[in-house]
Amino acid sequence: MDELNTKNLHGIEKLKYIMQRLRDPKSGCKWDIEQTYETIAPYTIEEAYEVADAINNQDMTSLKDELGDLLLQVIYHSQMASEHSVFTFDDVVDVIIDKMVRRHPHVFKDPHEVDKEQKSLNWEDQKAIERTQKPTERGILGGVAKGLPALLRAFKLQKRAARVGFDWPDVNGAFDKLTEELGELEEEIFKPQKEKKKIVDELGDLLFSAVNLARKLEIDPEGALRHGNIKFEKRFKYIEATLKSNKKSFDEVSLGYMESLWQEAKKE
Repeated sequence: MDELNTKNLHGIEKLKYIMQRLRDPKSGCKWDIEQTYETIAPYTIEEAYEVADAINNQDMTSLKDELGDLLLQVIYHSQMASEHSVFTFDDVVDVIIDKMVRRHPHVFKDPHEVDKEQKSLNWEDQKAIERTQKPTERGILGGVAKGLPALLRAFKLQKRAARVGFDWPDVNGAFDKLTEELGELEEEIFKPQKEKKKIVDELGDLLFSAVNLARKLEIDPEGALRHGNIKFEKRFKYIEATLKSNKKSFDEVSLGYMESLWQEAKKE
């Protein structure tokens, strides 16, 4: 810390310096030096989820901590890019500044300089224009990251397709499609000669259709599933606590008894 103090660094500059020190080939941390974009990426995803978890729990102390962890991931990737002379952290900041200003002409430009067409553009419209200007992205679905969780990626793919008219006109069509896919899955499951590959295929279609229905209902499917997970956890913990208070274990009771406790938990 003596060297940090002599440099008189603060805030983001101090954090950038710490990461430089950690990645220094001669005096840095062996683990940090060995890391690559690929090995750090899973941590980046994990930290983003932990931020979301803190928000869901309305835990502001944890949110502050998790945002710091997420910021460190940005610093980490930027430092590695800087070492390869690709870009720096400051370049990352400049890019997002330009993007935010470009996507909000009604806020950052003189109202007289913003024509009617620009005023009518919303965030997604501007993003769509930007995608067409990127030579590395091809087609309407280009740029939907393959590394996204499958549920979120399905939602984004459907939104992209809907922007060009490939969409059910109302929720009824989406609901009917979900029912259709459920029937097709049922047919594959109860065939005399089951084919695992076909069952997987139909189950995928069913889940994709469920996401589509959520989109038509203007419900975030990821949020809905998180809510379902929380309900399941609470009800299962009720069963667990009840068994413990009765000095019983799971292998001592029947499924029917556990189901009765589950119904009690729902009432609670």
